[in-house]
Amino acid sequence: MDNRLYDYSAIVEREPLHWPGGARVAFYVGLNIEHYRIDRPSTSTFQGTADLTPDPLNYGWRDYGPRVGIWRTIDSLDRHGIRASVLLNSDVGERYPRIIEAGRARNWAWLAHGKDNSTFQADMTPEEERAYLTEVIGTIEKSTGQRPRGWMGPALTETFHTPELLAELGLDYVLDWTNDDQPYRLNVPGMLSVPYSVELNDIGLFVSKGMTGPDFVQVVKDQLDQLYDDSADSGRVMALALHPFVTGQPFRAKYLDQALEYVANHPGVWLTTSDEIADHYARTTDPGPGNGRRKG
Repeated sequence: MDNRLYDYSAIVEREPLHWPGGARVAFYVGLNIEHYRIDRPSTSTFQGTADLTPDPLNYGWRDYGPRVGIWRTIDSLDRHGIRASVLLNSDVGERYPRIIEAGRARNWAWLAHGKDNSTFQADMTPEEERAYLTEVIGTIEKSTGQRPRGWMGPALTETFHTPELLAELGLDYVLDWTNDDQPYRLNVPGMLSVPYSVELNDIGLFVSKGMTGPDFVQVVKDQLDQLYDDSADSGRVMALALHPFVTGQPFRAKYLDQALEYVANHPGVWLTTSDEIADHYARTTDPGPGNGRRKG
């Protein structure tokens, strides 16, 4: 079947996109703060035990994130003046309230990321999904004091109805469709896609590809340098996806710090959040036919 959610648009045929202050690259950290169920398999560092219940090896590896790794990551973000765009499971508010306190003190942007990272809504009916999303978004609003504007599904999953249901609930954008270096409008009134990355993502780089810390730093540098070159005539977005149980490990922490230092000191970079990217794009581009054209 055809994809009706968005239309094809070649980046070389769009009107120029301009970021605040003349910046060329809008950079944000997508910080995944998640809760995993102990009775379901999920992201694993060793597949040999992934289907066992319980699975202390993989569950414990993931559980390192909210217990220890997140605090190293927070220190690094603070050091470089970067506000996180938090991809938040709604269960985190009840289970790890100390993390919510830290984020509220730092004015993080909070995005809805499902109930937990073990539950996908892919098989839900529209009615079931509407009730599920309503609960998730309401719980996040209650725990953070901020109603989320953005969505990323656990494992970037959606149904064919997810964007329209999110629009009904007042959300503005999704991160799930990782197919562009610029935001664009979906064929759902009021909904945007904002760039996220499954490539510049610590799980993919460290766990799937087996990269080292120095490899990670070089990848971040190469990504930014190329996007900066590409953005001579039209702005780009660079998303760095982090999971505290991966980059929060002691032997990787200094490499995350080095990568963030390079970004924070690079000319022409807007250190921002996914919320601010979505807001700027919505305000400064034409919402009508041929979307992506700049107003004025």
